[in-house]
Amino acid sequence: MKQPSVSSYYAATASPYEAYAPLQGRQEARVAVVGGGYAGLNTALGLAERGVRDVVLLERERVGFGASGRNGGFVFAGYSLGEQALLDQLGETRARALFGLTTAAVERIRARIARYAIACDAVDEGVIWANWFRDPEVLRRRQQLLSEHYGVGWDWLPQEQLRERVRSPRYSDGLYEHNALHLHPLNYAIGLAAAAAGQGVRVHEQSEVRRLKREGSRWLLGTAQGELLAEQVVLACGGYLADLYKPIDRAVLPIATYVMATEPLGERLDECLATRAAVYDSRFAFDYYRPLPDKRLLWGGRISIRNRSPQAVQRLLRHDLAQVFPQLKGAKIEYAWSGLMSYARHQMPQLGRGEGDDAGLWWAQAFGGHGLAPTCALGELLAAAIAEGDDGWRQFADYGLASTHKPFGLLAAQLNYWWQQARDGLKTRLEG
Repeated sequence: MKQPSVSSYYAATASPYEAYAPLQGRQEARVAVVGGGYAGLNTALGLAERGVRDVVLLERERVGFGASGRNGGFVFAGYSLGEQALLDQLGETRARALFGLTTAAVERIRARIARYAIACDAVDEGVIWANWFRDPEVLRRRQQLLSEHYGVGWDWLPQEQLRERVRSPRYSDGLYEHNALHLHPLNYAIGLAAAAAGQGVRVHEQSEVRRLKREGSRWLLGTAQGELLAEQVVLACGGYLADLYKPIDRAVLPIATYVMATEPLGERLDECLATRAAVYDSRFAFDYYRPLPDKRLLWGGRISIRNRSPQAVQRLLRHDLAQVFPQLKGAKIEYAWSGLMSYARHQMPQLGRGEGDDAGLWWAQAFGGHGLAPTCALGELLAAAIAEGDDGWRQFADYGLASTHKPFGLLAAQLNYWWQQARDGLKTRLEG
């Protein structure tokens, strides 16, 4: 039985499963999916659910190795790009349609967890957006925007009600999103892989794709121990770039975020949270956290171009935790880790296909830290396009493979984060 190495709380508590064998010899497939994270897994499962049986998924490490198995586990609608910016760029009809893909994806995730009996500790009790600042206007604007233009209702939580649920003097008020849940992200990925394999997808771990080239009308993918000929190829590598198609790699920035988990807190956790909802705040680089089934607190935040050691992650996040829950001073941190997400300059997912000599090549990436619902939505669009010729994927045509101009783009991203962080810090100090 395969147990992932213990580098995070998720790896330490992952569901054991029989390892998927590496690709061996020369094989053929209708569709090859490169990347065993959410984007690849949702695409492969979506194809299988549509009756496409000749699908192969290749993962360099193990399923869920990257951001898909390291994130905060929040499942809610929307994208990294804010709802107002989406509305400004696309107009109400198109913006509402794109946003609606993610609200539908939240329900699809619920349905798949039930259908495939995925044991991922899903807690379907919503998400709270807590106001770090005193001025409630930013919350009022977002609540009104979502209601008027997206048909989504979030409940207002005045300070008294919020502090009954989140027992911190840090926040002034908040909004409650009903259509949201949180879960164990690595076990969810493991469950998606099992569901896909059960539907006939051939999953191969430890199968890094080292070369990708045309061979006649098909694509040849080469690994250390095998080769795969496929009619169509989906590249879904996220922040862990495969160096297989330069326009795709140039179009995303691998950005790190940090997560930690406390020791089991018992009653101390009840002194902080009287809710099973997940929580995040209203700053640019916000804290996000949620209670775990064994009475731990999972805590994440920060944005950086640097992966850091567990010790450095713990030092940074412990400081952030103390600002919100001083009553947890001295609580032991048992796990701390980082992971790479993929960001695009336009802050939207990139979904597209090659033309001409690159016909049959597809990509899905740049989920920007909002991956669970968008990866499900885009996996469905890709599966419908490949299996049925559906052109719904073209809804993302405005958000193409714009170069990030690395390494300068990485520096610009870090400088922007520091600027936003400083601005939020100044506002906090001015409010006293």
